[in-house]
Parts: sequence; C-alpha cells; structure tokens
Amino acid sequence: MDRSAFHQGQAPGSLELAYLGDTLWDLMVRTRLVKRGGRMKELHRAAVKQVCAKAQSEAFGRIEPLLTEEEAAVARRARNARQSPTKNADPAEYRRATALEALVGWLYLTGQRARMDELMNAALPENDNS
Repeated sequence: MDRSAFHQGQAPGSLELAYLGDTLWDLMVRTRLVKRGGRMKELHRAAVKQVCAKAQSEAFGRIEPLLTEEEAAVARRARNARQSPTKNADPAEYRRATALEALVGWLYLTGQRARMDELMNAALPENDNS
C-alpha cells in the first residue's frame, strides 16, 4: 500500500478524509453516469440523488459487510467524529455518509484505486436507474 501521501508524518483526520472523499465520490458518480449517457438534466438529477447523505448512507450499508478490518476502522473513526449535520439531514444518515466519504478519501490517498472501484461497484449496482 502506498502511504506516500502521509509522508509528512501526520495523516489527515477523519473529516479531512471525508472532505476529499466527498469530491471523489461525486466525481465517480458523475463519471459513471456520463458513461451510461443521457441528457444533461437527467444526468444532473441522477447525480444529485446519488450524492446526498441518504443515498451515501445506503451505499455505505451495501459495502460495510465487505470492508477489511482496516477499512472498517477508518469508516468507524469518521462515523464517530464530532460533526454538525446539515439542517435537512438525518444525523445517523449523515454520519454513515461521512464514513463512506472518509473511506473513499483514505483509499485514494493510500493509492488503493482498484479497491475504491471495487467498493464503488458494490455500492452502486449497475442496474441502479437513479
């Protein structure tokens, strides 16, 4: 595992990983949708549905049983991190979404792109027509 991203001796915290993972998740969802094709309005609606806290929480539920001990620890730390959910988000869903985002950020920073793709495929099954 390439941990060169942590070369400065201090790994990013859970919320920093989630910050990065949020953008990566959005990019992966949008890339997947563009590859499927469709009109811009439909692509945008589908992306919005898949990047909200509720959808991310559900996606995390699909991959949680597949996580290694190390991945589960990353997700657990993020889920338990002190944070302030947005007004419209259910706090439990928001925490689980944060766990997913932090995991994606961690996988990216540690160079585990194949594992990131594997979990993405499990989190968002191909037949999902959102």
